[in-house]
Amino acid sequence: MSYLLQFTEKMCGAFAFGETDYRAGYTAGLGSGGEVMFRLTIATDDVSAMIADPDHKAVPRGYVGCEALGGRLPVEAGVFDLFVDEGAEQGRSGPESGGQRGGTRHMLYRLYFSDSTGRPLTLAGYKDVRPGPLTRVWPETSTLYTRILAGHVPVGDGGQASTDGVVGSGILRIRPLDFAWQLTTFRVRGPSRRGELRAFDAFGRLFLGELWQVFDPLRRAPASAPPAPGAPASAPPATATPGVGEGGGAGG
Repeated sequence: MSYLLQFTEKMCGAFAFGETDYRAGYTAGLGSGGEVMFRLTIATDDVSAMIADPDHKAVPRGYVGCEALGGRLPVEAGVFDLFVDEGAEQGRSGPESGGQRGGTRHMLYRLYFSDSTGRPLTLAGYKDVRPGPLTRVWPETSTLYTRILAGHVPVGDGGQASTDGVVGSGILRIRPLDFAWQLTTFRVRGPSRRGELRAFDAFGRLFLGELWQVFDPLRRAPASAPPAPGAPASAPPATATPGVGEGGGAGG
């Protein structure tokens, strides 16, 4: 028996055309027409299979909102990876350790959509979750380093290594009130109520367990690891993103 799980996430930020640096693109895009957001319902039709998958894949559906690209643009297809071990993501393999793996995790997003002229685009992004103090849990799990790429590009690293066809780069964030709302959107559906509760519990254990593997203060090395390529040393301070509404246009 399989159980479906879904939740809805909203992220807002900014990007700049022609920019490859995340921080510079975010800063340049704020207030200059580069505001961008998305609202996604992320779902799996089999919670057990998602947990067993090393990349914990799910399917995002929703839209990208950006006036500079044409307004509210539906996501045509995509992939979401909840936690990917950085070593595995880069093609490295190591000995199994009974799930006791430390080190950096990435949450990866790949959204295929088209602008208002019909030009195919990919929003590729990653959340960089790496060992550090527990105070880093919120900024690292709520900050998405984002590139817009020309075409529907099957990137597997959130766009970090992409150098060709970069339309622009920037940063998106989950705002605290949006996160509070997100927590109310979790749904589990399946054959029995008891099974639904067990499936939700298993998902919660996966999520919290992966975070503990990264941030466990007893295992963490005294010196923090360097940031992933292309990411700033620390997430830029939270900044309200003016003018981004549900459809990517002016909000009120």
